[in-house]
Amino acid sequence: MKESLSKKETPMIIGAGVIIGIIAVALVYFGNPANMGFCIACFLRDTTGALGFHSAAAVQYIRPEIVGLVLGSCILALATKEFKPRGGSAPVTRFVIGMFVMIGCLMFLGCPFRMILRLAGGDWNAIFGLIGFIVGILAGVFFLKKGYTLKRSYKMQPVEGVIFPVVEIGILVLLIAAPAFIHFTEADGGPGAKHAAIAISLIAGLVVGALAQRTRLCMVGGIRDVVLFGEWKLLLGFVAILVSALIGNMILGYFHPGFAGQAIAHTDGLWNALGMALAGFGCVLLGGCPLRQLVLAGEGNTDSAITVFGLMAGAAVAHNFGLASSGEGPTANGKAAVIIGFVVLFVIAAVNSARKAES
Repeated sequence: MKESLSKKETPMIIGAGVIIGIIAVALVYFGNPANMGFCIACFLRDTTGALGFHSAAAVQYIRPEIVGLVLGSCILALATKEFKPRGGSAPVTRFVIGMFVMIGCLMFLGCPFRMILRLAGGDWNAIFGLIGFIVGILAGVFFLKKGYTLKRSYKMQPVEGVIFPVVEIGILVLLIAAPAFIHFTEADGGPGAKHAAIAISLIAGLVVGALAQRTRLCMVGGIRDVVLFGEWKLLLGFVAILVSALIGNMILGYFHPGFAGQAIAHTDGLWNALGMALAGFGCVLLGGCPLRQLVLAGEGNTDSAITVFGLMAGAAVAHNFGLASSGEGPTANGKAAVIIGFVVLFVIAAVNSARKAES
């Protein structure tokens, strides 16, 4: 029975990946930055800036894709009776890990999702990011085998699970109303000024959110499952995203292979690798990549909602203190923050593995 279920799930996951890859390329066609049809880290960073939590004028815009992802997940979870509010599993620790995952992503200039899209666009700098990402996941798997856990979560009242989706609706209202206290990147002022129309972005987010909820898509989970269980189905979803986005980019003339001159990217291979290694390590400790955290938050998981707030806090810290990379490369502050991040995550992993061993 389990094998039969797996056989049914795999084509669905691959199909979802193909659709998501097409949507990502379409979003670039409709106005999103090159190789950034979707980027959870970048879109959370832009939204954080639009809300005034950082002052980097080039990256300030409320991204409807994020709202759509959460609501798409929430709607489908409610429809399939999978909306199950839970939380209470080391929320402060998750917040801190989320911060450092974002710092790692902004060293690389993209989340695992964008890493795949950068490869599909011919940005070979992302190869170094992929290598680092895999190494980071392997570090996390090492601690999983040692018994790492953030302990169980607990059933919560429905209102607790609804809060985060409602917050996202409020953020969408702010985007549409555009009051004076919301910040928007000026035309030609940077990546924040490049975006598809609100309706297109929102619909794209709803579709991707629903597909990701249904298939449990997670790049970190995909690689982790291959290492731990020899299970390929989740990873095949991201392979499908890569292939469909690559074909779409070639058809539309967006495929530009090489290292130099890539959109919103730098050529420092070492720090591309280390940034994604930090992100991969942190995501294993959290139990999922940034995309998965948003989907889980939409399902009512308050621990994932706290993690998303941690990601946003990390974006604010990265831009307020000069940690984020640019097209010219990483900063000294950013390099120091990544090193500190590794130390913090190794301590968290070791402490929470030791507790498991003692119990």
